Amino acid sequence: MADTNTQAGAFVGKATQPEILLYSRANRHGLVAGATGTGKTITLQILAQAFSDAGVPVFAADIKGDLSGVSQPGAPNDKLIERAKSMDLDLTPAAAPVIFWDLYGQKGHPIRATISEMGPLLLARLLELNDVQEGVLNIAFAVADKEGLLLLDLNDLRAMLNHISENAKDLSQVYGQVSPTTVATILRNLLTLENQGAAHFFGEPALRLEDLMRTNIAGKGYINILASDRLMQNPKLYSTFLLWLMSELFEELPEVGDPEKPRLVFFFDEAHLLFNESSPALLQKIEQVVRLIRSKGVGIYFITQNPADIPDTVLGQLGNRVQHALRAYTPSEQKGLKAAADSFRENPTFKTIDVLQQLGTGEALVSLLDPKGIPNICDRTMIRPPASRMGPATDQERADIMAKSPVGGVYDALKDRESAYEILSARMAKAQADAPPPPPSIAEKEAAKVAAQAAKLEERQRVADEKAQLAEQKAKDKAAAQTMKTVTSVAVPIIRSIGIAIVGQLMRGMMGNAKRRR
Repeated sequence: MADTNTQAGAFVGKATQPEILLYSRANRHGLVAGATGTGKTITLQILAQAFSDAGVPVFAADIKGDLSGVSQPGAPNDKLIERAKSMDLDLTPAAAPVIFWDLYGQKGHPIRATISEMGPLLLARLLELNDVQEGVLNIAFAVADKEGLLLLDLNDLRAMLNHISENAKDLSQVYGQVSPTTVATILRNLLTLENQGAAHFFGEPALRLEDLMRTNIAGKGYINILASDRLMQNPKLYSTFLLWLMSELFEELPEVGDPEKPRLVFFFDEAHLLFNESSPALLQKIEQVVRLIRSKGVGIYFITQNPADIPDTVLGQLGNRVQHALRAYTPSEQKGLKAAADSFRENPTFKTIDVLQQLGTGEALVSLLDPKGIPNICDRTMIRPPASRMGPATDQERADIMAKSPVGGVYDALKDRESAYEILSARMAKAQADAPPPPPSIAEKEAAKVAAQAAKLEERQRVADEKAQLAEQKAKDKAAAQTMKTVTSVAVPIIRSIGIAIVGQLMRGMMGNAKRRR
């Protein structure tokens, strides 16, 4: 068997016979499960590249970074080559066309959505709101829609919440109770969300779904890889974003029935996060999307550790299953193991629950849909080795791919057009400019009275200081005059006596000189 997909489907591995995932049944969804380290990521990589080779675009979250290796040709070692030969597989190294994405814009092109696109139901989940708070959030959306205010980013939502709080009395008569206290709680949760980095996600340009559904000039589907290592630090944002993306696909794509191959295949890693702490309304929405998106030509594949992580109403929609090894050390794990075994059509040659604990790395129990859409009997399968690299792409390889990306420059720069924040800010500024100055409040009046009294006291003190300075100066002048008078009364007689003596002496000198001349 050459290292290409068969016309009917993708070669997954070999059991007693080749296990082929039929493209015509790939939109019936699927599950890849197994304990950590059993080979789930490699199975995801194999399936993603198979769909890409068949011209089917793929979207997948890359939790650990390993999936990025699908962008590089593999370098199979002797062990992988031997495994390929045992499957009659001609293993030719090959890379798949890849577009890298990142909500934070660091390891890929930024992905953004607007607040309006996210909607109040998903935002309520993201903000962890209760029913009352979610109701107020719905009012904010309704008022924004009525007043023609665009909700694009977190600033718009914050401005809108403040707007309904300020007009709570009037709005409560139309929409029901709007409590400023409830609005304040939502704003606090919004600040927490913003501090977790969600501000990077909300805004424009928003993601266009057609950019996830591209093929290259060779007809291969692009594999859209979402860098999720940092995103996983906020699991609520991660799962809500992927749910939003599934919902957008469901709402925007036209009905196509059962095509020969899917229009897009969506891989949801760490799928249990989607269902944790979900409200009944949200679980109903998830079930609806999974059930009905099939007719839009989209296949959804959940990747998780145990099938028990997924509600039965959703698990029952997953026709194609690859189950890697499970561990059962605790009562909870044993229960999950039994549930996983019971979800397969029993193979008469072995006991499923025992084999699930014996599978090695790169082995799995596989049950895929036949041409009639009926699950095949599960079989112990050796998963084929990938044609692309097993391991992450380097930073330089990632940068080189991004430099040649078909969406390069489309999403990289953030745009901020006029929306609710700008409009409401302008309204407030105009209202403040046009409004007459408000009458002073009691506090302001008291402050003015205190200031006036302080000014009077200060003026009195100034006058008193001036009088004191004047009196002090007069005293100094008087003392100086008295001193001068005393000095004069003493000095004049002395000067007179000295003068008389000097005159007498001069007269005697003159008389003596006259006698000598005679």
